[in-house]
Amino acid sequence: MKNPDGNNAEKWLKKIGEFVKRLGQSINSRLQRIFTKENASRIKEKALLWEQKTHKRINQSKTSLRKMKHKLDTETNMKPLLSKGAFGLNVFFGVIRNIFTGIILLMVLLGMFGGGAGLGYFANLISKETAPTYESMAEDIGNVELVSTMYYANSEAISEIRTDLVRSTVGSENISPLIKEALVATEDENFYEHNGIVPKAILRALVTELTGFGSQSGGSTLTQQLVKQQILTNEVTFSRKANEILLALRLENFFTKDEILTAYLNVSPFGRNSSGSNIAGIEEAANGIFGVHAIDVSLAQAAFLVGIPQNPYTYTPFTQYGERKEDLTAALNRKNTVLFRMLSEGYITKEEYDAAIA
Repeated sequence: MKNPDGNNAEKWLKKIGEFVKRLGQSINSRLQRIFTKENASRIKEKALLWEQKTHKRINQSKTSLRKMKHKLDTETNMKPLLSKGAFGLNVFFGVIRNIFTGIILLMVLLGMFGGGAGLGYFANLISKETAPTYESMAEDIGNVELVSTMYYANSEAISEIRTDLVRSTVGSENISPLIKEALVATEDENFYEHNGIVPKAILRALVTELTGFGSQSGGSTLTQQLVKQQILTNEVTFSRKANEILLALRLENFFTKDEILTAYLNVSPFGRNSSGSNIAGIEEAANGIFGVHAIDVSLAQAAFLVGIPQNPYTYTPFTQYGERKEDLTAALNRKNTVLFRMLSEGYITKEEYDAAIA
C-alpha cells in the first residue's frame, strides 16, 4: 500500500539535501578564494603598511611633543630677558620723546620771541613815516613822467633828469582781458585773493635774505611791484621793504583790483619799439611791437607782451636802432612760459595753448 505523504516528504528532504550540498560547495568556493596565497599575501602587505604608518605617526607625535616642550622651556627662559628689553626700550623712547618735546617747545618760544621782535622792529621802521593820502597815491601810481634823480656821494641830490621813455596810458576798457589774465597768471596768481601782500612769500624772501639759502625769487605781489615802481626808491633796505608792505596794504584799501592792474600795465617798461625808442605802458608796447592797440592783441601777442617787463631789454624784439633781433629765442621761451602759466591757472584751454605755441 502506497503512502503519498511519505513520498512527498522524501522528495522534500532530497531537495533540501541538494540545496545544502550546493550551499556548502558555494561557501567552500568562496572560502578558497579568500584564503588563497595571493590574497593572504595582499592582506599581509596591507597589515605591514598599516603598521609602518602607525609607527610613523607615533614618531611624528613624539617629535611634535619634544618641540612644544623645547619652545615652552625657551619662552620661560626668555621672559626675564624680554621684560628687561621692553623696559630698556620704554626708557629709550621716553628720552627721545622728551628731547623732541623740548625741541618743539624751544622752537615755539623762539618763534614767539622772533615774531614779537620782528613786529617791534617793523613798527619802529614805519613809525616815522606819514601815511599817504588817496590823492597823493593816485597821483603817484598814475604818473607817467619817469624822472631819475642824481646824487652826490653823501646822498645829497644833484638834479632830476627826465628819461627818454615813450609812454602813453589807456583806460581799463582799452586793455584786452587776455593781457590782464596773462599778467595775473604769470606774476601773481593769488592777486584776486590777497590784500596787497602774501605773508608766507614775504617770510620766505626774508629767510632767504638773512640765510642766503633758497632761490632769490621775490615775495612781491603786483601791488608791491607797483609801489616799488611808482612810489618808493630802488634802495634795498629793511626800512624800504617795511614801507613797501605798508603802502601795498594802503593801496589795496584805496583802489580796486582792476585799477591796480591798469596802473601797473600803464607804467611798466616794455623795452624798445620798432623805432628803437624806449617804451613803457601796454598801449605803447602793443602798438610799437605789433602795430595793434592793446585791446586788439591775440593770445600769443598778449603772452609775448606780458613776458617783457621781467627783463625788458632781454625780451624786447628790437635793438636800439630799431632793427629786429636775429635771435628771439629768449623772448619766445618767455612767451611760452606765460602761456603755460595761463593754461595751469585755467585761463585758456589746451587747444588755445597749442594754437598760440605754434
